[in-house]
Amino acid sequence: MNANLAHLLERALAAPDRALYRHWTGERWDDVTAADVAARAARWQAAFRREGYGAGDRIAVALRNGIQWVAIDQAALGLGLVVVPLYVDDNADNIAWCVEHAQARLVVVDGSRMADALRGLADRYALPPIVVLRADAGEPAAAAERWLPEADRVFEARDVAPGTLATICFTSGTAGRPKGVMLSHGNIGANVAMCAATAMARPDDRFLSILPLSHMFERTGGYYLPLSIGAQVAFARGVAHLPDDLRTQAPTVVFAVPRIFEKFAARIEHALAGAPRRKRLFDACVALGWRVEQGRARLHDRLVLRALRRLVAKPILARLGGRLRLAVVGGAALDPALARTFIGLGLPMLQGYGMTEASPVVSVNRLSDNVPDTVGRPLDGVEVKLAEGGELLVRGASVMLGYWRNDEATRASIDAAGWLHTGDLAEIRDGRIAIRGRAKDILVLSNGEKLPPQDVEFAVLHDPVFEQAMLIGEARPYVVLLAVSQETDERTLLKRANAQLKAFPRWMRVRRVIASREPWSVENGLLTPTLKLKRPMLVDRYRDRIDAAYASRDSG
Repeated sequence: MNANLAHLLERALAAPDRALYRHWTGERWDDVTAADVAARAARWQAAFRREGYGAGDRIAVALRNGIQWVAIDQAALGLGLVVVPLYVDDNADNIAWCVEHAQARLVVVDGSRMADALRGLADRYALPPIVVLRADAGEPAAAAERWLPEADRVFEARDVAPGTLATICFTSGTAGRPKGVMLSHGNIGANVAMCAATAMARPDDRFLSILPLSHMFERTGGYYLPLSIGAQVAFARGVAHLPDDLRTQAPTVVFAVPRIFEKFAARIEHALAGAPRRKRLFDACVALGWRVEQGRARLHDRLVLRALRRLVAKPILARLGGRLRLAVVGGAALDPALARTFIGLGLPMLQGYGMTEASPVVSVNRLSDNVPDTVGRPLDGVEVKLAEGGELLVRGASVMLGYWRNDEATRASIDAAGWLHTGDLAEIRDGRIAIRGRAKDILVLSNGEKLPPQDVEFAVLHDPVFEQAMLIGEARPYVVLLAVSQETDERTLLKRANAQLKAFPRWMRVRRVIASREPWSVENGLLTPTLKLKRPMLVDRYRDRIDAAYASRDSG
């Protein structure tokens, strides 16, 4: 059986003039056809052959989302090479470590700045040749346009067995060096087919690619899936341009992390703060919309909702392009209240769950069966069960081959029966999975009480004064809150935090707030590329203030 993922592009060439992609040229948005992509991929294949790269050789890619990312990926896969995607905004030391660990024969980077940074690490790491996609004027022969030959043959997709290694994806990692997840053509192809089988994505859709393609959530859901059904993908220009890209490109589908919609919701709240009448209409629209979506409304309610959505929701959703019919959210936990807000406004927001080790999608809510406080039912073909203690186990064709050059970690993650141990605590309710948090993130207080921090953090963030929040309390007598806020008075913040926690047991209330105005970001090393908190790094960053917070309480 031939399972090469490059056959996705080969099959798309049945309609060579179909516009598969849209990208910003610097002056305008241009369409790119299947034939255009194949021609670019053929040039990369000609270069790979010239350099003597053979099946199984690794090609590292640290690029922003775009046509060339797709062309390089398809070119390498087509020849049986292994793609090693890296986060373009990661620091040079981590990129160099991953390139060396993967034993890559080539690394393609986005710009000369990263190339120079990597060259500066050549005395510490064994690095391969570097090719620069967008080189500065003085860049030497490593500039891609000078390195690539003119292709002299058509795009090639060789036959490969399903178990052939396709990619090594380094986990973003909330602590320590990342592990290289080995995924085969068959692993990823199975997950794409499972996602397509939900029939939620359609050939006439336009996806907006927001998340980095170096993450499997975007790569499978926002690249391979639309390519498999012939849907179009527009590449967003970056976070700064996202509002404009949503408005002008009017996507019908996005794959996103919760943080994107949290920020959008915060802007809505801010705009409504000084308009009590509009706020009441907004709240009424959300509440009635949610009730209707749950099938708990009368005909009169539906008529009122139609008017409310025209008055309230339509202008808000127009900022997302006005055509968005599906937002699949994953990569980090989604606050159910946030999902209910957008669902009430008329935008189906579907929370899913996955991990790189499962290619990545394990489960997702469906349009006809959406329960936001769960991550939905497993995809057809994915088995799930709970281990003793509540850890979620996953088995199926999309589960990884193992970790690159790390047999010990592989044995610890995949048991003899083929079950992947996810490290996530879960419940299974009526066939739907509810994630309770990472086992390693559970706080065990010094009195023995166990606290999954996620629910408390969500509750605190319902107050817009808090931009980001993280609980502290491991082996401590009570809970302290780390928070990003422009409010500087920590007593005020303490009062407002606990006002959101009235429904929680008293021992889960916050006793002290440590506030900072500096946001936690990927750039300062406190968030992963998918915007999850790097909890150990945050503890290290604020260790002195944390110790002082407990000391002052203990002594006072």
